[in-house]
Amino acid sequence: MTKTTAPDEATDQDLGTAGSQLSTAPVDASPNLPVLGVIGWARWFWRQLTSMRVALLLLLLLALGAIPGSLIPQTGQDETKVADFQKAHPTLAPIYEKLGLFHVYGSVWFSAIYILLFVSLIGCIVPRTWQFVGQLRSRPPRAPKRLTRLPAYTTWRTESEPEQVREAALALLKKRRFRALPHSLEDVGGAPIAGDAVAAEKGYLREVGNLVFHIALIVMLIAFAWGQLFKSEGNKLIVEGNGFSNTLIGYDDFKSGNLFSTDDLTPFSFTLNDFAGTYEVSGPNKGTPRTYQASLTYAEGAYGKDKKTVVKVNHPLEIGDSKVYLTAHGYAPVITVRDGKGDVVFRDAVPLLPLDSNVTSSGVVKVLDGYKNAKGETEQLGFQAFLLPTYTVGNEVSSTFPALLNPVLNLEPYHGDLGVNSGIPQSVYQLDKSHMKEFKDSKGEQMRENLRPGETMTLPNGAGSVTYEGTKEWANFQVTEQPGSGWALAGAIAAIFGLASSLFIQRRRVWVRATAGPDGVTVVEMAGLGRSESAKVPEELGDLAGILYEQAPGVPDPAPDPDDVPDPTHPAVPAEGSEK
Repeated sequence: MTKTTAPDEATDQDLGTAGSQLSTAPVDASPNLPVLGVIGWARWFWRQLTSMRVALLLLLLLALGAIPGSLIPQTGQDETKVADFQKAHPTLAPIYEKLGLFHVYGSVWFSAIYILLFVSLIGCIVPRTWQFVGQLRSRPPRAPKRLTRLPAYTTWRTESEPEQVREAALALLKKRRFRALPHSLEDVGGAPIAGDAVAAEKGYLREVGNLVFHIALIVMLIAFAWGQLFKSEGNKLIVEGNGFSNTLIGYDDFKSGNLFSTDDLTPFSFTLNDFAGTYEVSGPNKGTPRTYQASLTYAEGAYGKDKKTVVKVNHPLEIGDSKVYLTAHGYAPVITVRDGKGDVVFRDAVPLLPLDSNVTSSGVVKVLDGYKNAKGETEQLGFQAFLLPTYTVGNEVSSTFPALLNPVLNLEPYHGDLGVNSGIPQSVYQLDKSHMKEFKDSKGEQMRENLRPGETMTLPNGAGSVTYEGTKEWANFQVTEQPGSGWALAGAIAAIFGLASSLFIQRRRVWVRATAGPDGVTVVEMAGLGRSESAKVPEELGDLAGILYEQAPGVPDPAPDPDDVPDPTHPAVPAEGSEK
């Protein structure tokens, strides 16, 4: 005996068919076996890893794992800060070291999260892409038998032929960028019915945006990994008139990725011709920089022609894959040191480091070779230097303005052994006084003098002299090579647009059915179905129905048969066995 499906069950099946395949999410068909075995557990693990919830969880873990890299000093960025942190936190430092928190992005646990997320995204995208391609190649599904059960529905009667309604509906839906195809009508048993129908579908960009978003995440992950492995970053302080060549030994400090090679450095050189800075001279923002710019002459390659350019803050010089940023500025007093015989033993511009926003600067002048004291003994000289670009009487400890309006250079001279030959590295901005002696003035106190440009400080006992010739300016440049940054930016932009498409575009379907009635009048039915509940589907269907109604205008419904109209004075009696 053949089992027949109840009408409601058939309708539900039709609705399920009509609303199916609106998503490219893989169908969960996990077998419910009592014993999975090795292959079964491997399949289960793969399904879990490639599920969307696990991908989102891994993405969250990746974001959380990056937090320590922002809060804790990293060995790849600043070794000095890491050493200072370890000295200041003797209890936490060993724990952090075991957890890899001083090198987060190269740690095992961060790499594991990174690789798992990469595999999870690929595992999500590949099946969804093939499923979506299959949907693009397939025809829009036929309309369910009872369109009245759909959430958006309308109908009217018209004298137009079903073929005319079909052609008008096809033209309208294609004009609205629906993928529309006609199909014939069949009854429940499969027998043909006189009439025509159109099935249309729209909103594929929702799934395209979803796939683009996930592909963009993979592009960003690859670009980030590529950039970390092959990146390079170096800093160079240059005084006006001096130059720089992009070689490893030319940098003051340099750091790079694990796979970076010195052969990857872009060949170029440049000279700092002039640095210009202007400042606000009044008001609450007095002293705030208005312009910072460095005039350069640069050449690409070993035999490139000289070119002139101006580098400003956030406007770097781009040469090949390298970018030259202007990051800092300061002053370099020109110092001339003479021995007791008047011979020049040192003459150079010595960069000093700014201490505040008014460029109050501090540093050291070191005379390493060529100096002999009054007794003819070879010694080394050291001068603790303190520069006030704008000196004001009554404020001898700091500058009152960042520009060179009234520069004063304070010098404290020392003589002895600077310790540079001990093999222990030392900063050029610090003075090791452990083997140095102070120069004394006539009162037996430590010698200290304020010099203006052109003035000279005479050392006691015929030891020589120090002249403050003038002041040059210096600029600090950061040269970076960040491969993959363009791909990372493109991936970020694509991810934003993909996410917006998946959130704001709705996948929906529209069906138009035109059947010839027994009285020769065509009955037009229109219905719409969206992937999710939305007021836009009924609104869009109403708009389409209004336009189609103008092309196939309606006719009045037939008048009811007088014999079928109940007499209000004699209510109908329910038949026996019927519901009241």
